[in-house]
Amino acid sequence: MNKGMLAIGIILLSLIALLLINVLTNFSTGGELDYYLVRETTDASIQDSIDITAYRNCKIVRLDREKFVENFLYRFINSVDNTREYDVYFYDINEVPPKVSVKVDSSTVLAFNVKNGESKEKADITTSYDAIVESNYKDDHLYESLHNDVNSNICDLYGSIKGATS
Repeated sequence: MNKGMLAIGIILLSLIALLLINVLTNFSTGGELDYYLVRETTDASIQDSIDITAYRNCKIVRLDREKFVENFLYRFINSVDNTREYDVYFYDINEVPPKVSVKVDSSTVLAFNVKNGESKEKADITTSYDAIVESNYKDDHLYESLHNDVNSNICDLYGSIKGATS
């Protein structure tokens, strides 16, 4: 009888250990996957959302807010799996200079009963990412002077439109 109870105890401890390892692996791997997913999605969405017209005409690197949010959500939805719930928050989107702050909360499979089974508290993984557009390129002064002479009226018009809409 003593050896039988010992065997049952070992089996129960091994099942608890496997469950604990599975939960911890899911939590740590999920955090790493979420970070890389948010980082790659944000960087690609910023590149797609740069206003090329403003850069060509006025040499202003400008980010279109609505286009960024649309690109981010489209890319993010296409990249996630259906086993988790995600909440996406955009904290700071600057158009000039282009800067974005994104926070993504994802719920894991693990849930805790709080009060007599009435409500469940889920373990969330929070991933925050800040991105800013930087460039190492130097301007060509000859091209810049020719370009500014031709498009000076367009830049003045763009500045007045931007000032009127802000």
